[in-house]
Amino acid sequence: MMKSPFSRPLYVMAKPAGSACNMACSYCYYLDKQRFYNPDDSRYNMSDEMLDLFVKRYFEAQTEGEVLFTWHGGETLLRPLSFYKKAMELQKKYGGGRSVLNCLQTNGTLLTEEWCRFLRENRWLVGLSIDGPQRFHDEYRRNRGGQLSFLKVMKAVHMLNAYGVDWNAMAVVNDYNADYPEEFYDFFRSIDCNFIQFAPIVERLTPSGDIASDLESGDLADFSVSPEQWGEFLCRLFDRWVRHDVGKVFIQIFDATLANWCGVTPGVCSLAKECGHAGVMEYDGTVYCCDHFVFPEYRLGNIRENTFIEMMGSERQLAFGAAKHTSLPDKCRGCRWLFACHGECPKNRIAPGGVNYLCEGYRRFFEHVAPYMDFMRDELAAGRPPANVMQSPLVQSL
Repeated sequence: MMKSPFSRPLYVMAKPAGSACNMACSYCYYLDKQRFYNPDDSRYNMSDEMLDLFVKRYFEAQTEGEVLFTWHGGETLLRPLSFYKKAMELQKKYGGGRSVLNCLQTNGTLLTEEWCRFLRENRWLVGLSIDGPQRFHDEYRRNRGGQLSFLKVMKAVHMLNAYGVDWNAMAVVNDYNADYPEEFYDFFRSIDCNFIQFAPIVERLTPSGDIASDLESGDLADFSVSPEQWGEFLCRLFDRWVRHDVGKVFIQIFDATLANWCGVTPGVCSLAKECGHAGVMEYDGTVYCCDHFVFPEYRLGNIRENTFIEMMGSERQLAFGAAKHTSLPDKCRGCRWLFACHGECPKNRIAPGGVNYLCEGYRRFFEHVAPYMDFMRDELAAGRPPANVMQSPLVQSL
């Protein structure tokens, strides 16, 4: 077997149902990916044969004793529970005794008590898409018939909590909800959610209404959050969090910012110096550079013909990851906050001169949190908890 050249775990998200989904969220970047699928496929389901090959090849590419499987969509629960039970059988078959972690992203509307028992018994982590209180969530997150989804998602929240399933929230920040960070945050605290990812939505649309790739022209979608909104949202959200919840509530962008302040590679690729370590595999075995770059131009191959090591370690993929840094415009290279954002996600570099569309929002955020980040960095360096910031004069004066 070929020896893996990776110094860190190889990571590829799997799409067991492709882009298929029972929802039709207005801002979804993945629903239209079926335009790239084989027109002879009537259903975008990963076959048992492909599942077997995926699990086998994925283990062959790993060098660590712990292996993470992430099941993503589309909507993952469109595949029956038996599919994921089969996946676990294959993990035991090919895992060689290694520890396995499974993470599943879902919109929650198809969750049942049977699913929750399975998730709890097997210690799966669930990522739940929920955009805050009902008036925010239901604005863009509706099914294909236009029906609202919030009440179904809240039913899922109650079941996950009742069964003790570990879960975190994936919340999209858009033009409609970005002006209400305090209400947003207080909602998540009220439902006992302590791990939250706030993701800004920025997309361009082609004349046909499809999501535009970086090689296509397109107009900014109306649902996109503005740079000013994003900066204001982050600053006010941080002020709410830093008073009482440091070390209790974990917000991904704050964790990533502190990591960069400490000179440590953050856990989220958008704020890292380079990307490209996280690929995505479609239901048919086709592998792409990144979940946000599932376009023909970024196709790396297929596991029927190529190993994960060959694709993820290819010159093409390495160049894709390095370009996040090497393609930065001069404005970024001379910016005092480059260490904190590294130009953010390349897909958002659509402003004049190749600058990130959200640049001004991030600049405002970093300027606002700098003294707090300095304090928390110094506490960590001294072996003390960063939560001490809550007792500092900085916070007492807020």
